[in-house]
Amino acid sequence: MPRTVYLSLGSNLGDRERNLRVAVDALSRELQALTVSSLYETEPVGVVDQPAFLNLAMQARTDLDPQSLLALVKRIEQRVGRTPTFRWGPRIVDIDILMYDDQTLEIPTLHIPHREMLNRAFVLVPLAEIAPDVIHPTSRRRIRDLRDEVPGLGGVRLVGSISTAQN
Repeated sequence: MPRTVYLSLGSNLGDRERNLRVAVDALSRELQALTVSSLYETEPVGVVDQPAFLNLAMQARTDLDPQSLLALVKRIEQRVGRTPTFRWGPRIVDIDILMYDDQTLEIPTLHIPHREMLNRAFVLVPLAEIAPDVIHPTSRRRIRDLRDEVPGLGGVRLVGSISTAQN
C-alpha cells in the first residue's frame, strides 16, 4: 500500500538550483511525486562558515519501506555528486526523510520522524508550504504551528520555484 512521505532537500555547493532539480527529477522517477515546495535560501546551521543553502520540501507516495527509501535517497545523493564530508558541512545535495506517513522508527541508521526537523526553520518553512495541516507524528501538532514557533525564521528567504521535468 503506498505511503505518503515528506523529504527535505538542500544544496550549498556548485549550481545549487541545478543540484536540487536533478535530485527532484531522480526522486520523481522512483517515487510518485505529489508536491514540491518553493525554493528557499537559508543560512547554514551548525557550521556557519560555509555558503548559504537552497532548500525545498517534497511530498511523494511510495511502496518502499523506510529503509529501502533511505537506500534510494542515498543512491540519488551519490548520483548527483555528494561525497562524504563532516557533520553539517557543505554538500552538493542532502536529502532527508522527514516523515513516513504517521509512523515512527528508531534504528541506528534512520529516525522517523527526523530527529532535528522541529528545530530547523529551513525544514519547517518549506514543509509548511506544502503540508501546513499535516500532524507531526510525535508532537501531535500541525506543521504550520511548529513552523510559527521555530527559531531562525529570519534566516529563511523565499527565492522562487524550482523548474523540474515535472513542471
